[in-house]
Amino acid sequence: MSVSVKSTAAEQAAALAAGEVSSRELTQAHLDRISAVDDAVGAFLDVDAAKALAAADAADAARREGRATSELTGVPVAVKDLFVTRGQVTTAASRILEGWVPPYDATAVANLRAAHLPVLGKTNLDEFAMGGSTEHSAFKRTANPWDLGRIPGGSSGGSAAAVGAFEAPLALGTDTGGSIRQPAAVTGTVGVKPTYGTVSRYGVIAMASSLDTPGPMARTVLDTALLHDVVASHDPLDSTSLADAPRGMAAVVRAAQEGRDLTGLRVGVIQELDGGEGYHAGVVASFHSALELLEAAGARLETVSLPHLEYALDAYYLIMPAEASSNLARYDGMRYGLRVEPASGPVTAETVMAATRGAGFGDEVKRRVILGTHVLSAGYYDAYYGSAQKVRTLVQRDFDAAWQGHDVLVSPTAPVTAYRFGEKDDPLAMYKLDVTTIPANLAGVPGMSLPSGLSDDGLPVGFQVLAPQRADDRLYRVGAVLEAALEERWGGRLLAQAPELEVK
Repeated sequence: MSVSVKSTAAEQAAALAAGEVSSRELTQAHLDRISAVDDAVGAFLDVDAAKALAAADAADAARREGRATSELTGVPVAVKDLFVTRGQVTTAASRILEGWVPPYDATAVANLRAAHLPVLGKTNLDEFAMGGSTEHSAFKRTANPWDLGRIPGGSSGGSAAAVGAFEAPLALGTDTGGSIRQPAAVTGTVGVKPTYGTVSRYGVIAMASSLDTPGPMARTVLDTALLHDVVASHDPLDSTSLADAPRGMAAVVRAAQEGRDLTGLRVGVIQELDGGEGYHAGVVASFHSALELLEAAGARLETVSLPHLEYALDAYYLIMPAEASSNLARYDGMRYGLRVEPASGPVTAETVMAATRGAGFGDEVKRRVILGTHVLSAGYYDAYYGSAQKVRTLVQRDFDAAWQGHDVLVSPTAPVTAYRFGEKDDPLAMYKLDVTTIPANLAGVPGMSLPSGLSDDGLPVGFQVLAPQRADDRLYRVGAVLEAALEERWGGRLLAQAPELEVK
């Protein structure tokens, strides 16, 4: 083949278009890579080689017959196991859905199929997307390809690890409080949380409906943009879907790569997220080094304050579990998924529900459901949930004010690099690591994480770019210019510096 699993998705697409490789060959190469390394990485919960190869054959036929509907036609993709997939098991990494095979596709998955991207398999996550380390899956934990003893982030850790380990060139994830951007940061990959409503949530198993945002993950800004263009669409099946979903992100990236000019761009460095207690020194140093490159490209930098961000974490951890408690009430042992009857006593709807949820949900899910139910209970709703929504409005107003004088806002994506398994066994310690990513979800604005370099511990650091709603193109413009400058500094892509995984 003229390309390999370590080629970018854009390079693979170009080779397919030139007839230098077939989608079947490309898909088989990635299936072989999964077979070789995934026992160590643990990125996938389910791989269906037969379906992937059949889709690859269909992609090859579409190209031969002039029916390719996307530049990415024939390039394989991995899908977080929170997206329902017709005919393929979907579990949300929970025992309560173990073995469930949906009868329909999520809209984002349907868009992949319409563009003829073979789906390699379903990737691991924290159960129901509740966690930041992919240690909370009911089935396995996923390792960081940079260090197999460390977390790959979460909840989209399986997708990030699959991309970072060269098991897939592209992946879908979801971002409720940073679950695309934070895994991208700690694995040296690129992840984008689009504007809320631009990628359909239909068929994405819900955790917190006002926050959940599906989005693309890849190894380069261009690859991420190409996937963004495939999955972003208006969807009448999603009541929150925007009719004017931004598209054409790949064209924005290519123009930015050619010009590499940010002259006049107003960049706000978020004061409240620029270091402080809990931040690794290497993260802050990498962030400020990347800022210098933005300035060298012509951007105008200044510090901006979003004063209510100090309350964002607290508000999020009231709103999110409240919505999760409501959404997860549907898992009752009656209609689908796991059903457990009580060991003794009467078999009633209440006792079956209690036994099923007790056996089917993991500790982190139970923790958040209990918290959310308490927040929504009589006598506490106004004091907790209502107050949290008021804080959310204040955060949104902070962003609205910041956009008056700035085109984009920037910060580190995460305050720390990938930590060791079990190191954050205190739930509160894990929650606090979402401080940099949560504000974008509360405000509904788009955000990107791209690698800015390595910390002093030799692990990747993420650089976060935020833009106003519907201005996703600004993420890609800034990301493309910064990525090009960083690669010149490194003499290549950051992932080239990752240690080689042992291949079976």
